[in-house]
Amino acid sequence: MTVSFELEGQEFTALNGGSQFKFTEAISFYVKCKSQDEVDYFWEKLTEGGEEQPCGWLKDRFGVSWQIVPTVLVDMLDDPDPEKSKRVTEAMLKMKKIDIKVLEEAI
Repeated sequence: MTVSFELEGQEFTALNGGSQFKFTEAISFYVKCKSQDEVDYFWEKLTEGGEEQPCGWLKDRFGVSWQIVPTVLVDMLDDPDPEKSKRVTEAMLKMKKIDIKVLEEAI
C-alpha cells in the first residue's frame, strides 16, 4: 500500500513495506529552523512520547528519526576559520537539542 501527500509544497510518497522493515536512522526528516523558538517548538512537539538523541537528533513516538537544525549552525560549521568551526562542533557534540546561544558563545 502506498500513499502520496504534500507538506509545505514538498511531495512525499510513503510505502508500507510490511512488518519485516523497521525504522532506523538510515532515514530521517531534516527540519531547518530559522530561530531558537522554531527549534524549541519542533523539539517539544516531536520528543513528546519520543526520545532525545545527541546533536539535534530525536526519535518521535513512532520511532521516526528527525534532525532539528537551526540554519545558523550550518553557517557556523562552514566558517572559514577552522578554530571557530571546531569550537562550534565541540559545543554541539555536548548537546541534545541545539541551543543557538551556546553555539554563539563558542565562537
